[in-house]
Amino acid sequence: MPTRKKIVFDFIDDQELLNVDFDRMERAIAKILADAGVTAGKIEIAVVAAESMHAMNVEFLGHDYATDVLAFPMDGGPDAGYLEGDIVVCSDVAADCAKDYGWGAEEELLLYVIHGALHLVGYDDHAPQDAPEMHAKEREYLRYVGVDGSRSRNE
Repeated sequence: MPTRKKIVFDFIDDQELLNVDFDRMERAIAKILADAGVTAGKIEIAVVAAESMHAMNVEFLGHDYATDVLAFPMDGGPDAGYLEGDIVVCSDVAADCAKDYGWGAEEELLLYVIHGALHLVGYDDHAPQDAPEMHAKEREYLRYVGVDGSRSRNE
């Protein structure tokens, strides 16, 4: 097996609603991975419209609605120091939800990317006792890329 020495990011913008700041997304994910001990791998981030997200949510989770973020670990993990995974976020959901939380759709979308990356490195928020730690990490990484995380919905 070849030695893997870097993290490769692949970005897909399959929506027309938002201007996406992939540089800021990459900085946030790179910091999350570094903090988790991941030094190599490949992360694909796709920003999609509601119709695509709805179809994926039905296919992979059996939920008949568009959701905010889906994260798919593919290979490796923090313990291996190598990670491959996909993060899919929905621009339409971000635009709809951002109004409710008093910030821009781009910040909401960035929150989804951070949330997905945290799932890839092992954080979880499905159990009530685990959610506060994950939400604190979301705010930490939002601040890292210059977003006031205290305004996020996961306080």
